[in-house]
Amino acid sequence: MNELKYAIALAAVLAFPPVVFAVDGMSIEYGNSNSSNADVKLYRVGLQWDWKKKWLDTGNWHLGGYWDVSLGYWDNRSVSKTHGSIADIGLTPVFRFQQSHYAGFSPYLEAGIGLHLLSATSVSPERRFGSSFQFGDHLGLGMRFGDRGRYDIGYRYQHLSNAGLKSPNQGINFHQLRLQYNF
Repeated sequence: MNELKYAIALAAVLAFPPVVFAVDGMSIEYGNSNSSNADVKLYRVGLQWDWKKKWLDTGNWHLGGYWDVSLGYWDNRSVSKTHGSIADIGLTPVFRFQQSHYAGFSPYLEAGIGLHLLSATSVSPERRFGSSFQFGDHLGLGMRFGDRGRYDIGYRYQHLSNAGLKSPNQGINFHQLRLQYNF
């Protein structure tokens, strides 16, 4: 039943063009968490809103950021899985140190700590999260390219856990490849 709610929410978001929400970017992600007790594939779509602020502006580099709203699907392939799939809704403020002027390829580093709501609290008996509410923090690097930096490809290492708010708190880590288009 929870998965139906997430599917309806996704359909509602996709039914309206991004311009209606003044969205600055759209992304897709693929991730993998492959450890001895968690073999999970992550598929995620997201919308981004640029903060349009520049801090620590040093000429061609600055610290900026954006809001990242995401909807994800976890395909649990763990041997002793407790749930075959998990839905994930997230909201993350992301700080990004990047080039101010796009000239061909423009590298960046980013970090974010956000909130996630999961449809289930475990992927296996050995990998339990304690609650549906999770914090998701990530470190990433990537490259913007194309006309005005419209295209973005990056790598993220993401950790999700509940920060010890409720036991057990075993968390999960993902290696992610992320593609983004900026309007």
